[in-house]
Amino acid sequence: MKIKTVRARVFEWRGPTVPAQANFCSNAMDLLYSPAETMSSFRFHAWTVVEIETDSGLVGLGNVALAPHIAKAIIDQYLAPLVIGHDPWDYEYLWQRMYRATHAWGRKGIAMAAISAVDLAIWDILGKSVNKPVFKLLGGRTKEKIPCYYSKLYRRNLSDMQDEAQKFLDQGFKAFKMRFGYGPAHLQEGVRENLKSVEALREVIGYDNDLMLECYMGWNLEYAKRMLPKLERYEPRWLEEPVIADDIDGYAELNQLSQIPISGGEHEFGLYGFKQLLDKKAVSVVQYDTNRVGGITAAHKINALCEAYSVPVVPHAGQMHNYHLSMSTLASPMSEYFPVYDVEVGNELFWYLFDGEPIAEQGFIQLSDDVPGLGLSIKQEYLEHFHTIE
Repeated sequence: MKIKTVRARVFEWRGPTVPAQANFCSNAMDLLYSPAETMSSFRFHAWTVVEIETDSGLVGLGNVALAPHIAKAIIDQYLAPLVIGHDPWDYEYLWQRMYRATHAWGRKGIAMAAISAVDLAIWDILGKSVNKPVFKLLGGRTKEKIPCYYSKLYRRNLSDMQDEAQKFLDQGFKAFKMRFGYGPAHLQEGVRENLKSVEALREVIGYDNDLMLECYMGWNLEYAKRMLPKLERYEPRWLEEPVIADDIDGYAELNQLSQIPISGGEHEFGLYGFKQLLDKKAVSVVQYDTNRVGGITAAHKINALCEAYSVPVVPHAGQMHNYHLSMSTLASPMSEYFPVYDVEVGNELFWYLFDGEPIAEQGFIQLSDDVPGLGLSIKQEYLEHFHTIE
């Protein structure tokens, strides 16, 4: 079996979206003066889909959300020629070939995300070629089903947040993640508003359920050091991305400062990047995303590394490529879960582009033993809402 063609397409969403709301999520742009709504640069309303076909007629699907137009160009011009004509079962060789050929200008960021998309498609082919789901190739089922946490709860009206939390509490979820809406620029008033958000959600979900707190790089080290002692009484399971991803020493300092575990890794790449985080004890929870970190080939290694360091892995954004990794390793106790929503931030776009994404029941995700590969196909129902770039 040889790889015959590699096709990358950008799907741009042209359908309805939920209007942006100010101060609904602190983020890295909040540390700069900006007259615009600051989350706009972090939304994903386009997605690149990679289809790799073999000479035996199997087609594997991969995907990348980061900078999709640039990712497509990297795949078309640099990565496709490196894998065409090769056996997809030589996936480690192909991964190293892509990684090393782009090393001078790649290594992290969009180049690694593009490699991830190709690697995902290759693993989809491998599963289909033996009629097994991908998680069966990675170690098999390590849990009957995957516990997942409800990931939404952006800061808006407090009563609306409470109603949203209650709705999914009633659906059986035992863990929830909220986003802070305020950072250093909002001074002491923002501190009080952030604490009100946490308190309001604890009123609804109580202390028998987990509450995770997300900063999305919208704080700095000084502000985070002020906030951590104030947050301890709310017993969060973790505080996510309190500072920008490059401030690894800041992560390490915060992780030693408080009883609150610090999480991160959504914006880290490759095995070496995570080894550095773990060696510095910078995070107590690892949150890579398989379609960014280097694909399944890289993520599988990172899982083993985290297991050796006794650091749990909870991949970013849910989505099928991450669920297969979570199912197949003891290092992953749970998964993130974005419900089916109108397109707002962009993670929800996955629901509109792909068929096969599982729906949580009573706070759990189940993967089938009978669906080969990643279990995804392009959804026809919403294609009229996408503009496609070949």
